[in-house]
Amino acid sequence: MLEILLNVESKELRYALLKHGNLYDLVIERKKSRDAGGNISVGNIYRGYVNTILPNIQSAFIDIGEGENGFIHISDILENTSKFAEMYDMDFEVEAKKAKAQQKANDIGSLLKPGQPVLVQVVKEPMGTKGARLTSNVSIAGRYLVLLPNTSHRGVSRKIENASDRERLKKLIRAFDMPHNMGLICRTSSTSAHSDTLIEEAQELFQTWQTIVEGFQKATKPTLLFEESDLVRRALMVAVDRKCERLLVDDYATYQSCKQLYAKYATEHPLNIELYRDKMPMFERFNIEKEIEKALRKKIWLPSGGYIFFERTEAMCTVDVNSGRSTSKQGSASDVEQTLLKINLEAADEIARQLRLRNIGGLVVCDFIDMRSHKNQRRVVDRLKESMKDDGAKCTILGMSEFGLVEMTRQRSRESLSQTLFCACPYCAGGGVIKSHESVAIEIERALRKVILCQQQFALRLECHPELKSYLDKGEDSAHLMAMCDELHAKLQIRPNDTLHLNEFLLYSTMPGEERGGPLEF
Repeated sequence: MLEILLNVESKELRYALLKHGNLYDLVIERKKSRDAGGNISVGNIYRGYVNTILPNIQSAFIDIGEGENGFIHISDILENTSKFAEMYDMDFEVEAKKAKAQQKANDIGSLLKPGQPVLVQVVKEPMGTKGARLTSNVSIAGRYLVLLPNTSHRGVSRKIENASDRERLKKLIRAFDMPHNMGLICRTSSTSAHSDTLIEEAQELFQTWQTIVEGFQKATKPTLLFEESDLVRRALMVAVDRKCERLLVDDYATYQSCKQLYAKYATEHPLNIELYRDKMPMFERFNIEKEIEKALRKKIWLPSGGYIFFERTEAMCTVDVNSGRSTSKQGSASDVEQTLLKINLEAADEIARQLRLRNIGGLVVCDFIDMRSHKNQRRVVDRLKESMKDDGAKCTILGMSEFGLVEMTRQRSRESLSQTLFCACPYCAGGGVIKSHESVAIEIERALRKVILCQQQFALRLECHPELKSYLDKGEDSAHLMAMCDELHAKLQIRPNDTLHLNEFLLYSTMPGEERGGPLEF
């Protein structure tokens, strides 16, 4: 059973995919201001201007009008068939001829000049102080097809294994009346689509491309020409594609939007779109808040008593598997081997899940418990590959080394969970992390709603660190919290308390007869 939960807050949108009631995938999207680059999403297309050429690393910085300059490498300017094949998991039906011009164009200075306008697409969102990673190999993804405006390749996803379906789709895309220099990719969902539907979507994608070109020609400054679908629409598409039973939303406007979007796909899959009405916060009722807290810890316990330990370094993420409290009732070597195998298999499943929840990208090294049997080692690696199969990010997993290490890479396209929720701690000069003011402000909003609705407290005093109060006042969060309490027929006072930690806040009841009580639990 699959279901999706959408939690909508004033500054945050959270998406959770549940599989048999357990958290399977998580996406957190903050509603940051445009000036901070919060609108930059993977798939966005811009008219940008070349800012700086870096000939020593064959790269350039591109001004796209979103704060930090974007970064583009020469390999993202020249046509790269293998990148499209990896990005969309497909085989090209028509192989491109090797262009002699591309072989000679090995100097970025011959391709780009400072001040030159360029059409670029975001392939990686900004992370920390790094700007967005860009490419000129533009692709426009639809429900069933992907349009490649600058590439003549036409192909079908490798995930379409049925031979008759593959042949039918190949014939169909070859017959499309499109410019010869444009390509198409048939996505996995295209197998269930009627040919008329595919033709209609191809025309829509082509029209979108024409609109982008017209916008590029008219613009005179860095401009956003095409914006990728927001998280709500992507969640609905996942619900339809993966045949989810229910989409649960806790915001009425978003609920209505989901129903309108779903009307177009109602014949494909019977999806129940429901509005969450209970007073208990939705993510708390479904135990997702606890899972998010676990995903922020370094140590994760396994059912067998073993545990896995995550450690992030500048170069990679390391995952250590340990036996922990697990014990074998029998003393023979075969029993010990089976116990270790059981722990490693559990760890393989949990590692795959935690990589998704934490959104860890780049190089990952897993140190499994040593086992003597090569057959058992292969079983662990196969289990890890099977668990990573449904991951939306592209993954490459190598075999287990003689030291019991498994090396893998996972595609990085946006910030990790810890990067989204945390900032460097001022107490330890970056040696550790604490939650950002924005994260605490969101927690305060949730706590207030819970205390008012569940505990029926309609007169409250909030005490927090002076720096946090200054942040709330400066960013108009205080006014928002006051307005929210007014809507819930409650009154709120906010006072500084310099004895509190930056992440700590307390709520007191100021209702008659309860003024001298201790802080409320929430």
